[in-house]
Amino acid sequence: MSSPSRRLQTKPVITCLKTFLISYSLIFWFTGVILLAVGVWGKVSLEAYISLATDEGTNAPYVLIGTGAVIVIFGLFGCFATCRGSTWMLKLYAMFLTLVFLAELVAGISGFLFRHEIKAKFSSKYDEAVKNYDGKDHRSQAVDTIQRSLKCCGVRNYKDWGNTSYFKEDGVPASCCKDTTHCTPDVRKDLEQAADEVYGTGCFVLVTDVMESNLGIIAGISFGIAFFQLIGIFLACCLSRYITNNQYEMV
Repeated sequence: MSSPSRRLQTKPVITCLKTFLISYSLIFWFTGVILLAVGVWGKVSLEAYISLATDEGTNAPYVLIGTGAVIVIFGLFGCFATCRGSTWMLKLYAMFLTLVFLAELVAGISGFLFRHEIKAKFSSKYDEAVKNYDGKDHRSQAVDTIQRSLKCCGVRNYKDWGNTSYFKEDGVPASCCKDTTHCTPDVRKDLEQAADEVYGTGCFVLVTDVMESNLGIIAGISFGIAFFQLIGIFLACCLSRYITNNQYEMV
């Protein structure tokens, strides 16, 4: 049993730790909101690129959204546990932060490695999507989305479409056109005439640049948030230890 003077000495320390941990928990809650936003953004902005780079759909955006939602909930839990001064809640909070730290560290490393593997895999997948283009399936729609948004045409250039079965029937896809007014079906069926009406830059270089930069951002955010958890783990463990060792009781 600690003396009254001992309690008086440790009370300011505990109050200070609680203030820091509440501030941290609010920031932690905000990082959850950021992860939610990044997950939604990744789902909306990168789905066309990722669908061409992988044989199956990716769950990465949903993982970010789910992680963000859980962090938002536990951020509020951390504030509640700190205000209550409950040692078991603080320990649970510290355990959760540790799990989040490990999960985000793994996610960040995976994203960084995937960033360097994009070019090798995407080249063959995009070339295959162009050759099998029919304007209807999800890969064809992804190709159209990429060509319109990045203002490019074909894998290396617009001439790649001349070797496809789609070109024999309909010419270069309309998604390659700079201006649909003059980019008629007859013009698109002739590569020489189409040269002035479609984008001349190939999509491969532009797409890989976009994917690498965006995945780099996601990996960087994951690393930053992961190491941020160490502060919360330290504060939660210190506060729980001070409360336990000094038998501090909330009034």
